[in-house]
Amino acid sequence: MVAAAVPGLAIAVIANGELLWDRGFGVKDNESGDPVDGNTVFSAESLSKPVFAYLVMKLCETGLLNLDTPLTEYVSDRFLEGDRRLDLITTRHVLSHTTGFQNWRSGEKPLRLDFTPGERWEYSGEGYSYLQSVVTHLTGHVDLARCDAFEAGLKVCATDIDTFMKARVLIPFQMVSSSYIWTEAYERQAARPHDAKGVPLERRKQTAVAAARYAAAGGLKTTAKDYARFLIEVIAPKRPDAFRLNAASLGEMLRPQVAVNNGDRSKNIGSISWGLGWEIDRWNVNDKSGDVLNHSGASSGFQAYAAASAERKRGFVIMTNSDSGSKVIENLVIRGPLQRFLIE
Repeated sequence: MVAAAVPGLAIAVIANGELLWDRGFGVKDNESGDPVDGNTVFSAESLSKPVFAYLVMKLCETGLLNLDTPLTEYVSDRFLEGDRRLDLITTRHVLSHTTGFQNWRSGEKPLRLDFTPGERWEYSGEGYSYLQSVVTHLTGHVDLARCDAFEAGLKVCATDIDTFMKARVLIPFQMVSSSYIWTEAYERQAARPHDAKGVPLERRKQTAVAAARYAAAGGLKTTAKDYARFLIEVIAPKRPDAFRLNAASLGEMLRPQVAVNNGDRSKNIGSISWGLGWEIDRWNVNDKSGDVLNHSGASSGFQAYAAASAERKRGFVIMTNSDSGSKVIENLVIRGPLQRFLIE
């Protein structure tokens, strides 16, 4: 952490489908010096996607959504005008990153489809934002009195997505410190973002309007311990109920849907595919191999990573408050003990 100028880090380790160990290291804020502990909240960024995907799989289980029904059959408003290929995009395309949308639109690169949906893989936050808007249309409410402009002038209004996600996933899974909007408790609990040199950055206090745009794709605020509780529900599930997936839904979520590449032999990673909400890799360690579900998260001032073996019921979550957090994460995983822990 010192070598990479990472001020704070939290880690949680799962073994036998239970939380084995969690600990905080360093500080939440280089200015205050307040230490990281098990209750420190980090920005999960794209680690938000598997949590939203889990909810979506449950909505498919209940029949509100169907994995292979075009999303335009659920809503009349068109997420993209002027391209009939929008009518081909399904929930499965969104969760497996095969919609054809770029990651995020911008003034220089307006929203577009780079290819016919289902043709190939391309990581897309826009796809998740689109699906979130469909879920809100089917289950929630929009507050037209609270709106703001986002990338390329996109108008977004506040919704109740935070309340819905808490009721359907966070609270049932005892993710007690997790939220999609800034809370009063976060003034004390939340880690501050830092750049690659350890310089503190401005806190981003997400509102209900911002959550309406980013919750599904990258808006979750959580602790390493809370996220481990979610990960346990994926790899060592309790009996299915109103909130938990059945075996068929979990199996479909963790089944490779689209190949991405042949892996990275320098990191002992074989084939890389994408499931529904998760990257699914083949890890190889000392003549042993196994499928590993994983996801990373990164934005200005935060980097995080989670990985698990459903077969071995082991996993881990690492969260940092630094732009250079990936250096520490890679040393812990690829060059450290955690890759071996999942496979050997």
